[in-house]
Amino acid sequence: MSKAFTKENDAAPGDDEDDGPSLPALPKGSRNYMTPAGYARLRAEFMQLLDVERPKIVETVSWAAKNGDRSENGDYLYGKKRLREIDRRLRFLTKRLDIAEVVDPSAHHGSDQVFFGATVTYANAKGEERTITIMGIDEADSLAGEVSWVSPIARTLLKAREGDELQLVTPVGVETIEVVEVRYPKPGA
Repeated sequence: MSKAFTKENDAAPGDDEDDGPSLPALPKGSRNYMTPAGYARLRAEFMQLLDVERPKIVETVSWAAKNGDRSENGDYLYGKKRLREIDRRLRFLTKRLDIAEVVDPSAHHGSDQVFFGATVTYANAKGEERTITIMGIDEADSLAGEVSWVSPIARTLLKAREGDELQLVTPVGVETIEVVEVRYPKPGA
């Protein structure tokens, strides 16, 4: 059957539905806050894909296309699939980097109030302490104790000060937490 009569997807040309939510979506109308290190990591990934990986795959696909029957050519088929993945990721990174607002948390060094980039230690009613760092959506890693600034815990903590008691809404109910310590990186560190 001719490819002209196959339906690949319902998305209109130009729709970025295929970009897939590899990371959480930004709240409507909000900014994409990032730390300088997070911005640098995303930019490095973008440049690696654009300058290194994509040219290698294009070369492989070009070589494989010259080898004849493309329908059974693994290098060609895999290469085309990988190119689509790289292009999708490049579009996603371009959008995120374009709207990024880099915020240096060290500007608040010495403050006891919670802002973006703070490392906050808080305790629940049982006295159990937990330490988190409030990061951008694209850079937060929950396994490393980093949470996105749009997460429920971060939204509860933002603008609070050391010693404040707050009400955190959780799936099992409302929990009272107390801000124990607020830290920021030193300027230039």
